Amino acid sequence: MNNFEFYSPTRFVFGKDTENEAGKLVKQCGGTKVLIHYGGGSVVRSGLLDRVKKSLEAEGLAYVELGGVKPNPRSGLVYEGIDLCKKEGVDFVLAVGGGSAIDSSKAIAAGVVYDGDFWDFYQGKWIDKALPVGTILTIAAAGSEGSGDSVITKEEGNYKRGATGEGIRPKFSILNPALTQTLPPYQTACGITDIMAHLYERYITSSTDVEVTDRLIEGLLLTMVHEGPRVIADPDNYEARANIMWAGTMAHTNSCGVGRNQDWNSHNIEHELSALYDCAHGAGLAVTMPAVFTYEMPRNVMRFAQVAVRVWGCQMDFEHPEVTARAGIEAFRNFLISIGMPKNFEELGAKEEDIPKLVEMLCRGDGRDGTISGFMTLNEEDCTKIYKLMV
Repeated sequence: MNNFEFYSPTRFVFGKDTENEAGKLVKQCGGTKVLIHYGGGSVVRSGLLDRVKKSLEAEGLAYVELGGVKPNPRSGLVYEGIDLCKKEGVDFVLAVGGGSAIDSSKAIAAGVVYDGDFWDFYQGKWIDKALPVGTILTIAAAGSEGSGDSVITKEEGNYKRGATGEGIRPKFSILNPALTQTLPPYQTACGITDIMAHLYERYITSSTDVEVTDRLIEGLLLTMVHEGPRVIADPDNYEARANIMWAGTMAHTNSCGVGRNQDWNSHNIEHELSALYDCAHGAGLAVTMPAVFTYEMPRNVMRFAQVAVRVWGCQMDFEHPEVTARAGIEAFRNFLISIGMPKNFEELGAKEEDIPKLVEMLCRGDGRDGTISGFMTLNEEDCTKIYKLMV
């Protein structure tokens, strides 16, 4: 196990009707004027936005609003939010929505207190200072409600990149599973896929003797295998929603990733798909992960065989462990298909002829040096082969 530091100060407030506590929590964090940042009509139609406003008003807190966050959140709205916060004297950012609204809120919060271009953070600059951020989660997926991470698409050049730092870790996150019950099955399945990606990409490691975090990840993956089909069959199943929501948070606080190297090649490779085609991130991951894992598997066959046995119930073939490893990858792929996820480029809406463009953006775009690094360092030839496995 590698040396590590783990610090996760976010307060999680979980359960029914907890969104009504937003005003009290903002006030406890010292907020006096709030930016409410959200996406589209569902937050309005459901009455959630009105409930949030009432909770702020009950505590005597002023607020301004900025809606319009799209999936794969864009830099243009971030710049608009930064300007609005500076003009209005906002001192707290409250995200209402899923990972896109939260990631956009984090970018705004970092940009308001920074003299330069917020995009510097998405080119590798660590975020150690930002306005305080709180979240009210409506989609169990990205885990951004518990992480110090954010992903934004820069419209100029269409680059989708991530930033990180303790400055943008939420002060509090409100998790009411009932808010996810109106999600369409496809969105729910995309969220399940993203959660499993966050677990898998921590599991695929070159670090040894990491049994504690291996078992934590395996337990959460098994939870998703059990609860995923239940919630697809019965969208109003509150208990299934609750288990999925908390698993999504646990998957990305990094409590499952400490003491080990991690593999984020699948996320990096998928980002180019959702940037170019504007597909759902989870759907892109469903196509990407089996291809990446198939390509990476020979690097450490036993790591893939272990998850195949412990999570997917595959029989261990000690003479030919690669058979077990491949069976586990195929079982994972079949599970994703069973909950409604695409299995290849065609179903995702991607095009084989775009692979050179995808590879160029991935490996060379926005100042990259021709490689991406995770469980393996992948060059342009490697990435081309992986994209071709998705066809």
